[in-house]
Amino acid sequence: MLLAIDVGNTNTVFGVHDGKSWVNQWRSATDATKTADDHAAWLWRLADMYGADLKKINGCVISTVVPQAVFNFRNLARRYLNIEPMFIGDPNLKTGLEIRIRRPEQVGADRLVSALGAHKAYPGNLIVIDSGTATTFDIVAGDGAFEGGIISPGINLSMKALHDAAAQLPRIAIQRPAQVIGQDTVSAMQSGVFWGYIDLIDGLVRRIKAEYGKPMTVVATGGVASLFEDASETIDVYDQDLLIRGLLEFYRLNKKG
Repeated sequence: MLLAIDVGNTNTVFGVHDGKSWVNQWRSATDATKTADDHAAWLWRLADMYGADLKKINGCVISTVVPQAVFNFRNLARRYLNIEPMFIGDPNLKTGLEIRIRRPEQVGADRLVSALGAHKAYPGNLIVIDSGTATTFDIVAGDGAFEGGIISPGINLSMKALHDAAAQLPRIAIQRPAQVIGQDTVSAMQSGVFWGYIDLIDGLVRRIKAEYGKPMTVVATGGVASLFEDASETIDVYDQDLLIRGLLEFYRLNKKG
């Protein structure tokens, strides 16, 4: 069994794969100060609740965009699973992708994993949109090469900045407003945030396609991407498991024996 861990800036996802399918997935808030013991106590309690036997785990793969968290997650695998984990970005491991950009070392681990997962699941040229702390648009060629992309602030980050910078603007929930023109402060903010991000997505996708000059499939993933699925004119498919499947592909690519 495999334990796959995706450490994002906001949330951390733990997935258990039995060789055929994902049998368990759990999510927690990312906190780089949590020790290996903290993670183990939380993980084992959830495993007990769902009847999962973590003693059967014999592989571990980790993607993290939080460098401070590496030490504790490595200790989690070593101390509690007796496994040396694979880390996305380790130069000794294969990525499964050719990286065709000027500075390959600058590509985040999460972007490479999502690109690999998307290439294995969908044919042809792809735009992979990941809506998290940042909203990223990554280009994956039909042959599996990573060819660059766009990074913009995520919707939650933008909402927080709006609230923090303007004393009279409240914190609001992200939701699709009933109409575009707001009739009060909250509905005006919701419209600006929601439809602003829809137009950000659709506008950038159209610009990417015009510049790329070839047919492309648009795949969206990430914590808030499902909110945009029905409103966007350019998203072809929403796939919430894209990154965790990419971790599985990376592990299979580098597994010995």
